[in-house]
Amino acid sequence: MRLSRITANMSSLLLAVAFALTGATAAQADQQTDQQAAATGYVALGDSYSSGVGAGGYDSGSGNCKRTPRAYPALWAAANSPASFNFTACSGARTGDVVANQLGPLGSGTGLVSISVGGNDAGFADVMTTCVLQSESSCLARIATARTYVQNTLPGKLDQVYSAISGKAPAAQVVVMGYPRFYKLGGSCLAGLSETERAAINDAANLLNSTTAKRAADHGFTFGDVTSTFTGHEICSGDAWLHSVKWTNIGESYHPTSAGQSGGYLPVFRAAAL
Repeated sequence: MRLSRITANMSSLLLAVAFALTGATAAQADQQTDQQAAATGYVALGDSYSSGVGAGGYDSGSGNCKRTPRAYPALWAAANSPASFNFTACSGARTGDVVANQLGPLGSGTGLVSISVGGNDAGFADVMTTCVLQSESSCLARIATARTYVQNTLPGKLDQVYSAISGKAPAAQVVVMGYPRFYKLGGSCLAGLSETERAAINDAANLLNSTTAKRAADHGFTFGDVTSTFTGHEICSGDAWLHSVKWTNIGESYHPTSAGQSGGYLPVFRAAAL
């Protein structure tokens, strides 16, 4: 038996009200979560992808660490005004450097921690140098070496960092940020690395991310995967949020631009920090 038009209209109205209330409740919950995160201290750890190398506008007081207010941790802190914000991420940092030099601000009042680390341990700067300056075979051999390290050695290094963070800030929510894939395959680049090299570099980035995500999950941390936000903005995409080789400032090569920090990293961190 069909519903009458009045009954159908009433049903639609009730559904609309229910959806509206559900949306309002979800929005209120998200706002409350943001406020709760901001009410506690936030500590930003990690390497150059967290300090903001490539985004420019570096804080002169940060020296060679090259921290910038254009990096995603500073952008999030500026938008959310946490009770305290300690930005200790540093260009070139490896897992051991984080443990030795960056964990000082962590404590019982730390409610949120972000970190990106592992790429320098795996030697990705040397990988890119080899691939740019040497032959394809040398590039692929260096990538293979990096992959072996990521599979066999890096997990233990990440465990040490993550355990140290939990030990110093047991109540904190920890967000481990990943790395973007560098290249759009079949893209607009007419020179430079071969497609074989670009594909191998992307695959190595995928391995680094999956390895990091597994270790983060085993420690109860959240993994922030930025590959989706950088899709369409890789090198060779025509709208890159990553520097290619930058001969005028070689240290910024293969790092996110300011748009990569605000458009690629910040939305992922914001969502993961909820």
